[in-house]
Amino acid sequence: MYSGKAMSLRALEAGLVELTLDLQDSSVNKLNRQTLDELAEVIRLLESHTHEIEGLLIVSAKPAFVVGADITEFTAAFSRSESELRDWIRQVHALFGALEALPFPSVTAINGLALGGGFELALAADFRVLAADARVGLPEVTLGICPGWGGTVRLSRLIGAEAALGWMLSGKPQAAAKALELGAVDRVVAPDELRGAALNLLRMAAGGELSLIGNRARKQQPLGDSPEARERLAILQQHYGSKLDSHYPAPAAILATVLEHATLPLGEALAIEARTFSALAKSDVARALVGVFLGDQLVKKKARAWSGKAEPVRRSAVLGAGIMGGGVAFQSASSGIPIVMKDIRGEALELGLKTAGQLLDRQVDKGRLDAAGKQRVLDNIKPALDYRDFAEVDLVVEAVVENPKIKAAVLAEVESKVPATAVLTSNTSTISIDLLAQSLKYPESFCGMHFFNPVHQMPLVEVIRGSRSSEATIARTVAYASAMGKTPIVVGDCPGFLVNRVLFPYFNGFNRLLKDGVDFERIDRVMEAFGWPMGPAYLADVVGIDTMVHADHVLQEGFPERMGHDGEPIMDALLASGALGQKNGRGFYEYTVDASGRRSKRPAPAARALIAGRAAQTAEVSDEEIVDRLMIPLCLEAVRCLEDGIVETPEEIDMGLLLGIGFPRFRGGALRYIDTLGLDAFARKAEAHARQGALYRLTDDFRARQQAGRGYF
Repeated sequence: MYSGKAMSLRALEAGLVELTLDLQDSSVNKLNRQTLDELAEVIRLLESHTHEIEGLLIVSAKPAFVVGADITEFTAAFSRSESELRDWIRQVHALFGALEALPFPSVTAINGLALGGGFELALAADFRVLAADARVGLPEVTLGICPGWGGTVRLSRLIGAEAALGWMLSGKPQAAAKALELGAVDRVVAPDELRGAALNLLRMAAGGELSLIGNRARKQQPLGDSPEARERLAILQQHYGSKLDSHYPAPAAILATVLEHATLPLGEALAIEARTFSALAKSDVARALVGVFLGDQLVKKKARAWSGKAEPVRRSAVLGAGIMGGGVAFQSASSGIPIVMKDIRGEALELGLKTAGQLLDRQVDKGRLDAAGKQRVLDNIKPALDYRDFAEVDLVVEAVVENPKIKAAVLAEVESKVPATAVLTSNTSTISIDLLAQSLKYPESFCGMHFFNPVHQMPLVEVIRGSRSSEATIARTVAYASAMGKTPIVVGDCPGFLVNRVLFPYFNGFNRLLKDGVDFERIDRVMEAFGWPMGPAYLADVVGIDTMVHADHVLQEGFPERMGHDGEPIMDALLASGALGQKNGRGFYEYTVDASGRRSKRPAPAARALIAGRAAQTAEVSDEEIVDRLMIPLCLEAVRCLEDGIVETPEEIDMGLLLGIGFPRFRGGALRYIDTLGLDAFARKAEAHARQGALYRLTDDFRARQQAGRGYF
């Protein structure tokens, strides 16, 4: 009957037809422009054959039903005006409405995933049969938008406004059992019975055994407008509204939209949804979050390409059982890759194993792991005081103290204990890979592998390519990081690599503000309001004042013109006074633990007194100036990293900052932040603070982009 590049339509038994979704040259079905155009053709064909068709079955030939709209098309689509976006949404509303209005029943057989537009397509059909292992949901909020193809309307009427808001505001895919319990689907069956069960349901509907009119009314009928209904909606507003984050406009817009259209007819309700979608799509947050999604896809694609060229890591080793080494051992073992954890002290090994056990106990307590699973992970960690178990190791992570001489000596020693095919890596946060490689006979088999603390929580791994690191070495290291569930980004060798190189200009700006007499607690409040998970003073305490000072010295030595200080930095003085941050309870803040184990903090009087004695002045500084004086040097160092080729793409720079230091997600990353402000506006800000030094100086490439009207994305 029909055959296209995204779907085909064929006759089944008498009166029944089957629409198969199968997007060519794609591993998944997406509702891209091609698919929607073909769906319109199919519906026109169905409308012209209503006298001979009695039922429509919709199935997928892919492992998943439809994963949603094609997000790669969003950047161009969202560049349209709001009125043009509303027209686009209305066209899809009309398309799904035509499917819903066919004079015969339709049934979707949902396998794998039906997300976003894919679930909205299923909602437009009359009945839904779901495989027991499949999931459905509306995750648009994670992209800064709302469901736009009828989802806010049909789902809220099908399962109730409260349940629908729970789905839409979380964006999480829902399990089959929950979808059935709430009435979002009509049947849940074993995966191998899916098509047969859906076809049988279609036969029943076509034969009049199920009420087509009544079923359609369930997802179209508005809530009756009454004092009781208005009170229920007001309760929902209070319940959900109090939990929303003002940095993300989509949740508040979804809540307002559902509450506004709950009592309105279907057509009016869809018009409100279209209005909300088009407004959100034009927001800076939506652009940022769509950019984050696309950046994440790019990073994963590059990691897969590297991994495809790699020899797998069957057994690994880590040198050092401290916080980082123990974390690496836990992560490797949890991923099913056995690891030897070596240290020179037995008590360190015991502590490393104890820490792993505690992390596993948390998973057991949360029901994510049973006792047998915990033991399997622990069995994958082999503690060692010598190198006897290194003969079959494929990759070694060196995680000893951050001292170049000690690291070089340890690496040279282990090189003679592993097979010639093994890869050596260093979990250094700042030390040059080329410097460490000087102690090795085979520098081509060596690279950096920088994990972030705590290892089990932080997703990023910087894979640092030295000038002599081979392609095979990088590939195997990327593959190992990916196998551990991490997100690897390949970066070039320089002081601080990517993340720390970009982060420490931010702290340089922080130091300058302190010396201008700006209170650190106020700076923290301002930067947390800007979107950072913690302000710079609190972050320094969490990382450790000693660690911060060491890294700062490395960056100063590597980039003396930009990253040097006028006089002694405040953090150096804090360290000299014995303050280490949370490590010893004294830093910018003082830390205490109550009887229940809950940590609390308050500004440390000693820190305030020390800073006051070194402040050159007490300047009048606005909140906007605080933000600018911290963000300008960070963003410009990100610009320099791109220009220097430390990372290949703007997307990788921004993803590195999002995953490595918690850059505010709704702002998209440093380069996205520049684009959002506009290069002209950012340049004016930088020029206004030029007296602060070289970190605030615009680069020639930035100037060229500005003059050409080009951003970074």
